[in-house]
Amino acid sequence: MFEWPLRVYIEDTDAGGIVYYANYLKFMERARTEWLRQLGFEQESLRQQDCLFVVQSLQLDYQRSARLDDELSVSVALERCGRASMVIHQQVMLAGEVLCRGQVRIACVNAAGRPRSFPNPIRMALADQASQFLTSKETM
Repeated sequence: MFEWPLRVYIEDTDAGGIVYYANYLKFMERARTEWLRQLGFEQESLRQQDCLFVVQSLQLDYQRSARLDDELSVSVALERCGRASMVIHQQVMLAGEVLCRGQVRIACVNAAGRPRSFPNPIRMALADQASQFLTSKETM
């Protein structure tokens, strides 16, 4: 499982210092981008290969609010991967406590917005990540 640390800034909160609900999506997006970067895939190089990732659907479950100055951790775990889409499980945590969890379906499309298969290097890296997720679920 990949984890990305972040701190809550004033721009992330409402007047009461509580993280605005939609910002959890931004936190998750940043973690997915850094997860791909860690796998060796930069957004710009993917775009140059006519390979873009778009959110197809998502489901979020909010448990508790984050607040100004909290040090959060956002996890990314690839649950399953097909030829042109993947399902990712994500959590936003504070000191090990889950604040928000989500399941995000990502589709691979070309610049025209049409579905396309993942390029082979990405498909191989994602297949490896999916098998690691299944192995870790079996040991839980």
